Amino acid sequence: MKKTLLSLIAMAAMSATALAADIKPALVYGTGGKFDKSFNEAAANGAEKFKKETGIEFRDFEPTNDTQGEQAIRNFASRGFNPVVAVSFAWTSAMEKVAAEFPDTKFVIVDSVVKLKNVRSVLYKEEEGSYLVGLLAGMASKTGKVGFVGGMDIPLIRKFACGYVQGVKAAKPDAQVFQNMTGTTGAAWNDPVRGGELTKNQIDQGADIVYAAAGATGLGVLQTAADNKKLSIGVDSNQNHLHPGSVLTSMVKRVDLAVYNAFKDTKDDKFTAGIQALGVKEDGVAYALDDNNKALITPEMKAAVEKAKADIIAGTVKVHDYMSNNACNK
Repeated sequence: MKKTLLSLIAMAAMSATALAADIKPALVYGTGGKFDKSFNEAAANGAEKFKKETGIEFRDFEPTNDTQGEQAIRNFASRGFNPVVAVSFAWTSAMEKVAAEFPDTKFVIVDSVVKLKNVRSVLYKEEEGSYLVGLLAGMASKTGKVGFVGGMDIPLIRKFACGYVQGVKAAKPDAQVFQNMTGTTGAAWNDPVRGGELTKNQIDQGADIVYAAAGATGLGVLQTAADNKKLSIGVDSNQNHLHPGSVLTSMVKRVDLAVYNAFKDTKDDKFTAGIQALGVKEDGVAYALDDNNKALITPEMKAAVEKAKADIIAGTVKVHDYMSNNACNK
């Protein structure tokens, strides 16, 4: 009896080890770099959280151009990594090809949809989070002029801008919103100098708050706003700490959740394919309030943004999604 019990314990331990061995997570970033303080870094934080909780290592790769993504995804899949997570719309066609070639591997793509049985597509309602920070910008602006600097000129970034405009005008209907995009290629995510130039131009036109949705390019936006004693709004990660007292808030996009959940669901054998859409209700997007910006957010502003958040969750405020018809209700 004792022998049988010991055998069962040994078998259980072996199967647990085998199960853990099946989990070999891999992460492929967008071209902005792992330490962009924004989108990619949020993804890395989700992976690190999983590693800290489970002790399971992950591998990651930083593509520097648009061709390296497919190579990295295929390389990870061919070496038995599972799941393979790719955090950029830029890897859509790569994911379609590679996931079809490796039907037994679980894949996740962020910010795009790939309709295959082994792929989870994670989308965000960026317009909702941008509405909240836009509302705060509209209330905080003294000039009635605010700015937006986007990264690559694509519908996804127009979605940020559109939500922002709606939020600004909900607070100040006659407000003026300047908008500039950094470029039309992947290089637009990693050009802080250009981000700073666009910000200075908007400030020269009267903008006293500028929202950056541009990956590492946004670091130049935040720096230039601080240098000119103006306010900025960070994106994706909480960037309030980068320039305390100068960053009004950040539109937090929980890319870390997408990565962490992908790893954990695979480990727990609870992985599901299909589309996940994360908005304010799902805590997928939010505004950031902490010690670095609390002096900038008045009680009236906090009450207004919390009401807007509740109204979005309740459905009484519907933020228009630019990607639904490529137009923005102003």
